[in-house]
Amino acid sequence: MMRLKAFLLLIVTIAFALGPVLFPGFGGFDPDLYPVPQIDPPVQPAGYAFAIWGVIYLWLLVHAVFGLSKRAQSSDWDAPRWSLILSLAIGAIWLPTAQISAVWATVEIFAMLFFALIALFSAHRETGFPKPQVTDPWLLTAPIALYAGWLTAASFAALAILGAGFGAVLGQIAWALLALAGALTVGSLVQLLRPSATLYAVGIGWALIGIAVHNWGTVWIVAIPSLIATVIIAGVAFLGLLKPEIIK
Repeated sequence: MMRLKAFLLLIVTIAFALGPVLFPGFGGFDPDLYPVPQIDPPVQPAGYAFAIWGVIYLWLLVHAVFGLSKRAQSSDWDAPRWSLILSLAIGAIWLPTAQISAVWATVEIFAMLFFALIALFSAHRETGFPKPQVTDPWLLTAPIALYAGWLTAASFAALAILGAGFGAVLGQIAWALLALAGALTVGSLVQLLRPSATLYAVGIGWALIGIAVHNWGTVWIVAIPSLIATVIIAGVAFLGLLKPEIIK
């Protein structure tokens, strides 16, 4: 059964990584998918920030290949497989969904995040700090942490664009600030619970810096809080490393 799950994970990871090839040209949600067109929303990171997906795709593929070939029967490697399979299976259909429905794409990305966080918590045990009690943590937990970190920021960004796009009381800037607060709250909590999963904070921080760069010199009310949120999540990660006994 473990080997079957490892094989299934490899299949869905390949399908997930092939998304940009099979559904090319996605550069953000179509502004016309919303009743209130969302042109250049401030909560969206600068274009360069999305290059992190290249690292995520490659690292998850290495994770899946190594897991099947070398760790198929490892209980540590098996623990997060079902959750990661579900997250990546949803992710494999996210791009085509995002091109036709902003609502369903937002629902899907939160589902991806939910299962990615379960996978992270399943894989990343803190009892052996500073060396977590898992085999090959840089191949097992690191790619999951980076993936989950980026998804945390991306999910709240998608929600903010959706809220502003449907005219839900607030405008783009207010929704962007709420998204920053939401990503920071969830991100800080997860980082405290899993302090040695530092690449989780890297994933969120990369997105937050991208938002700051996107708004630099234009929308300061979003750019500055983005930088402050980056500093806070970095500080939480650093304190977690110094004080891993916060949560046992």
